[in-house]
Amino acid sequence: MGRQDRRRLKTAVAVFVDSSDTKETRKERRRRIQALRSRIDTAVPEDTRANLPINPTTPLGPGVRTGEYFNPIELNQPANQGSSVSVAGIFPFQADSGSGHRGPLIGIDLVNDNLWHYSPWDAYQAESGSEAFSTNILVIGAYRAGKSGTIKLLVFRSLAFGYQAIVPSDSKGEWGALAHAAVVNGKQGQVIRLGGASDQRVNPLDRGPRSSSSNDEQDEILVMLRRRSVLASIVAATLKGQHPLTPQEHSTLTWALDRSIEETNDRPSMRSVHGHLSWLADTRHESPKLTKLAAGTERTLPVLERFVAGDLQGLFEDESTVSIDADAPIVVVDTSALFDRSEEAGTIAQICTSAWTQAVISDRNAKRRRYIIREEGWRDMAELSALQNYQQWLKLSRHYGIANVLILHKMADFDAVGPEGSAERSLAYSIAGDIENKFVFRQNTQEYDNLTAKLKIPPSQVRQIMRLSRGCFKAFVGTKTYDIDAFATSTEWETELFSTDEAVNDAAVAGDEFATTPADYELDELLPIPVGQE
Repeated sequence: MGRQDRRRLKTAVAVFVDSSDTKETRKERRRRIQALRSRIDTAVPEDTRANLPINPTTPLGPGVRTGEYFNPIELNQPANQGSSVSVAGIFPFQADSGSGHRGPLIGIDLVNDNLWHYSPWDAYQAESGSEAFSTNILVIGAYRAGKSGTIKLLVFRSLAFGYQAIVPSDSKGEWGALAHAAVVNGKQGQVIRLGGASDQRVNPLDRGPRSSSSNDEQDEILVMLRRRSVLASIVAATLKGQHPLTPQEHSTLTWALDRSIEETNDRPSMRSVHGHLSWLADTRHESPKLTKLAAGTERTLPVLERFVAGDLQGLFEDESTVSIDADAPIVVVDTSALFDRSEEAGTIAQICTSAWTQAVISDRNAKRRRYIIREEGWRDMAELSALQNYQQWLKLSRHYGIANVLILHKMADFDAVGPEGSAERSLAYSIAGDIENKFVFRQNTQEYDNLTAKLKIPPSQVRQIMRLSRGCFKAFVGTKTYDIDAFATSTEWETELFSTDEAVNDAAVAGDEFATTPADYELDELLPIPVGQE
């Protein structure tokens, strides 16, 4: 072979043709390609088309919004050229089968160029056996990586499938706009604001609705355990950094709670519990048992003082003035005003509101499927008893038909849970590692060791995570991994609604623009997905 022949071979064009195609089939294919190219030439001027970007994370044109071709890369691409050595190693038809079409549309799978649908309940019920074994989701992403916008997209598009959502503590005040925008069957989302100019109040010791699957005895046991756990968690979170609650202090709190239940005809409150603790501490008792219990008020009584006459006054000490609307598509408890007071006040408020919402959603026979969105989820793990309660709640997610969505900036957020080497921090990392569904957005290089050691993500994938664009994430669903661009399928209206910029936050607080604008539309007109319900 001469030198000229070798140069010609090196620049040969590789063309793959199905051997079963007839001459007429190939001719028809060429005609259709030429017609498609003509449409592109007509629709886009030559000078404009030459300047179009081809970044696969940047959508060009309407895409799925109008039902047209969604691939953002221009169709009229130059032919691939290469040596015979390179061409011999090409596997052009090898690609992942994708996630199917179960659940709402979330984004574009950047590996196989398919639309990516996801529902934690559908993934759990997958017949393939390779999907997730729980419905909980861990979401990690650096600041402005697009994690909050993506979860809002997931929640909002899931409404068309009959799913609901509860945000027990919106510490940034950014979910109110979404709740106002959510209108399903004439029912609008509910926003409960605590602190600030609001006079709304919730009682973390509420009994909650009766579980339709339990008898009287079982219901009493469940309510008693939840109330005791909540009261102990609130006190322990306030005493963080000190010695944990002693058995004697637990007994004192239980005694005061039982007296409050009896005195108020099963409508206990933090004020009532505080009153019984005050009586126990101020009175000289002849009974050795009461004298011993009184010693347990030294640390517990000052904590409850904060609810009655301190920085948490007017929020949690008396009976609830509001209740959760079980039929609302989205329920948001806005605690942003409390975090303005102090970080500790916000953390205690988050424990209170989480307990209050748990009392509402723990009815298995209600046949509802809800996302429980836990923004800054490490705050729910302030101390050991709260961690154990949270772990139990994760295990019961399938039982109650819920999907806990734990949102963090980075795994190092758990370093705020107990000192290094403590049982609290180890349990927090263990809880995060046990969540099978993980959405990992762009992370800073400092998190490399945490992602590989704590979440067991292969180093090659961690390096990819460090370079992700905004709105792109790696989805780990059971044994499968997907590379997803969520914002490539967002409409302009959704992009504005899901934004966490200050302007949107202000609109959410006002509640005017978003409370009225979306009500003019039906939900199935807003979402580019088929409406259906299991």
